[in-house]
Amino acid sequence: MVNANPKRETNGRRAPSVVMRLARMGSAHPTRLSFLRVMLRRMLAGDWRFDRPVWNIDDKGVGRAVYRAVGPDRTYSLVAFAHDLPDDMRSDRVIATAWDATFALFDGTPTTADLDRLQANVPLQEAGRISPRELSLSRANRSVRLWAHVIENLAAGRQPDPAEIGAVGYLMRTTAVYGSGKFGAADRREIAARPELAAPFQAEMLSVWLTRQFTVDIVEHLARVRGGAGAARLAPETKGLLGVGNSTGLGMAPFLVRHPILMNNWMAAREEALARVRTLDTATPDAVRGLNAAFTKACDNAACWHSQHPIQIAKLADLRADLDRIGERLTAFPGGEAQPWDALWRWGEDNLSLEGQETLFALLIEPHGPLVDDLAAGMSADETFRLDGAMRVGALRAILRDRYDWALAIDFADPAQQARFWYVSEDKLEPRLGERATDAMAEREQPLCTGRLAKELDDALQSWPEDETVAAFLLRHPEHRFMVRRAQIAASHPYAEVRDNLIAEDMLPIDLMRCKLAFFGASHFDPRSDKWVRICLFQGAPYPLDLKEGVAHDT
Repeated sequence: MVNANPKRETNGRRAPSVVMRLARMGSAHPTRLSFLRVMLRRMLAGDWRFDRPVWNIDDKGVGRAVYRAVGPDRTYSLVAFAHDLPDDMRSDRVIATAWDATFALFDGTPTTADLDRLQANVPLQEAGRISPRELSLSRANRSVRLWAHVIENLAAGRQPDPAEIGAVGYLMRTTAVYGSGKFGAADRREIAARPELAAPFQAEMLSVWLTRQFTVDIVEHLARVRGGAGAARLAPETKGLLGVGNSTGLGMAPFLVRHPILMNNWMAAREEALARVRTLDTATPDAVRGLNAAFTKACDNAACWHSQHPIQIAKLADLRADLDRIGERLTAFPGGEAQPWDALWRWGEDNLSLEGQETLFALLIEPHGPLVDDLAAGMSADETFRLDGAMRVGALRAILRDRYDWALAIDFADPAQQARFWYVSEDKLEPRLGERATDAMAEREQPLCTGRLAKELDDALQSWPEDETVAAFLLRHPEHRFMVRRAQIAASHPYAEVRDNLIAEDMLPIDLMRCKLAFFGASHFDPRSDKWVRICLFQGAPYPLDLKEGVAHDT
């Protein structure tokens, strides 16, 4: 059956040809399905307690601390080490060897022996080693200007300037949060069955959330050291403006390409959420209030979001203009349409930029938690996939025509269409992007050029009988095994592939990074180039040590 609406799959979701384009992925915004929101909802709804059993930080701000999340079945502890880092050693580069603070998320409550072991290794980061008792390893640097401003004002008994807070948004920014077996940490398969860690990146999100508490605690500590009894603590409204920054580079970009089943599940959950909302026949008063509240937050976020990057400056202008259009449209919502949410979405597709459309996406699902939150349970993936050698060549070619039509249409003889290549650096084993015409690393190219690989596979299949098996083909052409496996995955996972040429001259890796960071829940996306970005996490969220006061929070 031919789909009457090429923008929609027959199940009501948007088509992969619409969703899986870099320009749209690079306009993604966090939603209630973002991983930090999933983690917060579980922590706040469950029987979890939070405390700080260890605080051994001296008057220079050096020492160690422990923050615990104590649940009904398990306890997790962030072990934090604070350092006295000279200004000339502070760097966000992956090649840095020292940081203002280093962290490990420990499985359980650490003993003094555990803390001593971690103190000998965690500050070294990649140069040290941790154990399967640790779930993540991370580090962070101060935002020097804001750090000094906050301490100076608190020490004098004053609150810091909200404008200064808003201009930066965080006291510390992480430069890496490692998990899933890196440097000796626990493998993902060892913890994936735990309900609190089953969704993607839950250990990492918990680590960053507890790190946010540490950043506030240490500046208040240093303010008391300087100002004594007259020092102030951060007011709740000021604390709410602070998140945890993150500075990340190109190493994040290939993740979505290397994990096609996971990518499919993330995207499919989002698209199913939108499809569910669009089928609603009514807009209840509570949902309309929730929509308007989410719109107000989006406007506040856009107003204080700044960037110096030319591409992002243009996207911010689009976003702010589109928010004005959305605001005007909401004055008449829900109106008299039979399906008001679908009508609002269709209006957005016709009248908004990609930035505005993806913002509207987040707004539409925000007030519908009971309808969509269960989808988070399906965002993990068992990525084992057995290649089907019994498949016939004709069936494989049909998959290529259906799922990779975009790739088969590319002329890879054009140098601009394969101007770049992905490789792994020898020094840090981190992904890099080379220029094929000038760089000498092309022999190390990684198989991230899925479009070209699909085209090469299709060309190789041309002379093979359609009733021959894929196994027979691969015996003669084992070099295509990787792409055959991806094509078979894509046959049953429609959102598995980015439908753009990832080695083209005009490809922007920042689009891949923004998409992944939006799934994390990042805000204030601020590129410094097309390969390096700063963002903020957990702004506006509650603090774990404040929860014991019984304050209600919206998550």
